[in-house]
Amino acid sequence: MSPLEPFGTRLRTAMDERGPLCVGIDPHASLLSEWGLGDDIAGLERFTRTVVEALGEHVAVFKPQSAFFERFGSRGIAVLERAVVDLRAAGALVVMDAKRGDIGSTMAAYAETFLRKGAPLFSDALTVSPYLGYGSLKPAVDLARESGTGLFVLALTSNPEGAEVQRAVREDGRSIGATMLAHLAAENAGQTPMGSFGAVVGATLGDLSSFDLAVNGPLLAPGIGAPGATAADLPKVFGAAVRNVVPNVSRGVLRHGPDPAALRASAERFADEVRSAVSGV
Repeated sequence: MSPLEPFGTRLRTAMDERGPLCVGIDPHASLLSEWGLGDDIAGLERFTRTVVEALGEHVAVFKPQSAFFERFGSRGIAVLERAVVDLRAAGALVVMDAKRGDIGSTMAAYAETFLRKGAPLFSDALTVSPYLGYGSLKPAVDLARESGTGLFVLALTSNPEGAEVQRAVREDGRSIGATMLAHLAAENAGQTPMGSFGAVVGATLGDLSSFDLAVNGPLLAPGIGAPGATAADLPKVFGAAVRNVVPNVSRGVLRHGPDPAALRASAERFADEVRSAVSGV
């Protein structure tokens, strides 16, 4: 199989054409209940099918959270596999939110699971954890380059616990989070319109001017909507790198289900708000 066009190129095109928005697919029990669905495989399947059919042809990027499907065992994984295939067939990009991280052959196996063309869960990009050392991600980096897929590396996450690792300072005076950003900038050097190796950076973190976010790659930004950040916050948080931000909204869109029209209207509103905020920079 020939490799895809690089993820960074495909992502730029998708956001320009469909709007700069990533919708998280997080079918946790409380959201299933809000939709009037059971916390079971039937509820999971109905929820996922509704989101895919309502939004698959309209939203640029989707980020299914693997854990919410894995908790139902093999039948849940089957629902996830179908969703990934159908979303990509609808022209959307899929970022698998699995946050995998390990060493050697195990990391290679994780990469094969999500980034090898033809795999049942083949996705356009994968979230990964670098906290066994950035070099531990090499099997995933190599396969992403080969297959035209991408990675989103946890760099500056919005959870309070993350700071004890990500903002810890190395002997050279640079924080761990800044080190991860520097690695990504090196991976993306010379790529146009942007590279395929991105960072996860929380939209709720406020002023990040002390960090160099200009990694020439996408910045996946959870925290828009229910967690408290708004589209208007993005230029303040991301500065000159804001055009490469991929804002992730989950509950802010999904709470409008199961009505397909309401889901689409909410996604369109968020995309318009982000587009307006970014264009004003």
